[in-house]
Amino acid sequence: MILRDFKTDDAPIVAGWLRSEEELYKWSSDRFNKFPLTGRDILTNYAPQLDEGHFYPLTAVDESGNVVGHFIIRYPRPEDLSSVRFGFVIVDPTLRGKSYGTKMLRLGVEYVKEHLGASRIDLGVFENNPAAKRCYEAVGFQPYSQRDCELPIGTWTCIDMEMFV
Repeated sequence: MILRDFKTDDAPIVAGWLRSEEELYKWSSDRFNKFPLTGRDILTNYAPQLDEGHFYPLTAVDESGNVVGHFIIRYPRPEDLSSVRFGFVIVDPTLRGKSYGTKMLRLGVEYVKEHLGASRIDLGVFENNPAAKRCYEAVGFQPYSQRDCELPIGTWTCIDMEMFV
């Protein structure tokens, strides 16, 4: 597996992995609020963030060049380059449970070390997504806080996790 820059052609693939409204919200919290999601929706969301900088969408591909995962890295506070946040973490649903997410995020940690120089990475995971939480723990993330998030489909508890690199 390798990480490469996200391409326009990746957007409909990623959107197709979101098979239910619940999956959409687990993936994106309240950033889209639209199901079904299309590739164009993802591109429209990413465009202004790419223009502002400090936003790195990445795609994981296997040895055959097949798209197997995706996530973004962003600086939550552009004036603070010591901390980045992983978001929109997703793996092809047919490959889940096979360590693809763990491998992808470990590559993401290496990307941060080599290219961004941040010393802290954080992310959020909903309490009702225990498989994702286990994946993040396997990479080395530890919970540091939690909060309730009001979503159109209910109130979910988000666990914020961090690791230092």
